[in-house]
This record gives sequence, C-alpha cells and structure tokens, in this order.
Amino acid sequence: MRGFPAIQTMIRILVTNDDGVRSEGIKALASALAPLGEVTIVAPVKEASAIGHALTLHQPLRLESLGERIYAVDGTPTDCVNLAVAVIYRGLPDLVVSGINKGFNLGDDITYSGTVSGALEGALLGIPALAVSTHSRGRYDFSQSAAISVTFAELLLRKGIPPRTFLNVNVPRTKAKGTRVTVQAKRNHITKIDERHDPRGRPYYWVEEAQDEWEPHDRSDYQAIRDGYVSVTPLQPDMTAHFALERLEELSVGNEAEVK
Repeated sequence: MRGFPAIQTMIRILVTNDDGVRSEGIKALASALAPLGEVTIVAPVKEASAIGHALTLHQPLRLESLGERIYAVDGTPTDCVNLAVAVIYRGLPDLVVSGINKGFNLGDDITYSGTVSGALEGALLGIPALAVSTHSRGRYDFSQSAAISVTFAELLLRKGIPPRTFLNVNVPRTKAKGTRVTVQAKRNHITKIDERHDPRGRPYYWVEEAQDEWEPHDRSDYQAIRDGYVSVTPLQPDMTAHFALERLEELSVGNEAEVK
C-alpha cells in the first residue's frame, strides 16, 4: 500500500473526466487512487470531450447515483466538480484528479479540453488538482498513466501546490523514459469545416483540424511526449498577457488624454 495508510479514510479524492462516467480510463484512475483515500467519481453521463470550461446555466442538472461513491451528471466536467463540492461533499475534497483522458491534451489544445477544465475548476475552488491524459491511437492501456497519476497525487497531497495552480500531465504510449517539467507547445492551428448534406438536401457540418504543425521548442509538452517522456505542465487560470501590459499602457496614454 502506498501513500497514507494511517489516515487513509480522511483523505477525500474527487475523480472526474470528459470521456464519461463509464469510461475505462476513469475506472483505472479511481482504482489506482483508492489506496490513498476515499475516492468518489462524479463524471458526465456521456462523453463531453472538447467542451472546455463550460458551465451549464440554462437547464437543470441531474445527479444520478450509479453505485457506491459513483455519480453521473448530465452536464460538463465543470458542472461535475461543482455538484460534487456543493451536493455530495458539502465542502472541499482534498484533491481533484481529472482523467484518464483518451488522447493527449497538449499545447494550445488544452483550451478546448474538458479534462483539463475539470482540474481547472478544482484549482479555482482552492483544491489541489491535476489532469491526466494519454495517447489516442490503438489499444488503450491505462496502467502506466494510472501509476503516474498516483505519484503526482501523492506529491500534491504531501507538498501542496501554489494557489490557483494545477498540473497537466500527459503520458506517452510507450514506457516512459522519465518525467519532464514542460511549457505549453504552440502549433499552426487551422480549422476546416466540412459541409455535407442529409438525404433531404439540407446542409450539416463537421469541424475538423486542417493542420497540426507544432512549433519547435525543447521544453514543450509536445516535444516531451515525442521524446518518450511524461510531460508535466503547471497551469493557472490567469490568462492575462503580462508581457503586453506595458505596451498597452503606452498605447492608451493618448486616448486617456483625449477623454480628459
């Protein structure tokens, strides 16, 4: 047994995802984390991939119990974290872990990720959190990702993490050579809209990625995965472009004078 055997029942771990409550990835994750404390799964009733940090505001949400400490929500990963805190725990758990996602969440793509957003919501609520993702091709084997999730869960429980910060962990398909602390990669992001027509001639559309060209960067999450390493990127919800503040202030001086 790893972790905290003496206080095992005191540690409360919330597990969520965007692949749905019945995903094999979330089952593997919950099982691996069980020795660390009491694990509760609260996840979307169906897949909610690429839904980002969406919060359901214009329709009611239902929380369905599927088993002991397993709940399904007809909403987003962000909804799941909030319902878990407000309804199930009626307080904050000790840790939020989101995953294991079927497919990497790297670079700019994290802005779309429901998996990353589950951990983001935890961070916004003041809970240590991490998101875990792995490859999306061929047969899924979550054993390595689950073991690595436990390693970082133990780290967060023991050492904590700076406020409003969380971890984005991506695990390679092959046996990892080690771990790299990384930054978000950048890529040439071009979206293609594929128009088709139904039997009645009415148009419908598929959103597709037209290009997937990553900018070279030795410390990027994408490069770490390419090199066979686990990528660990510390993230924060602050999207302010701090480097642009001074330049914007310079541009604003003239406008300020005109207003006066």
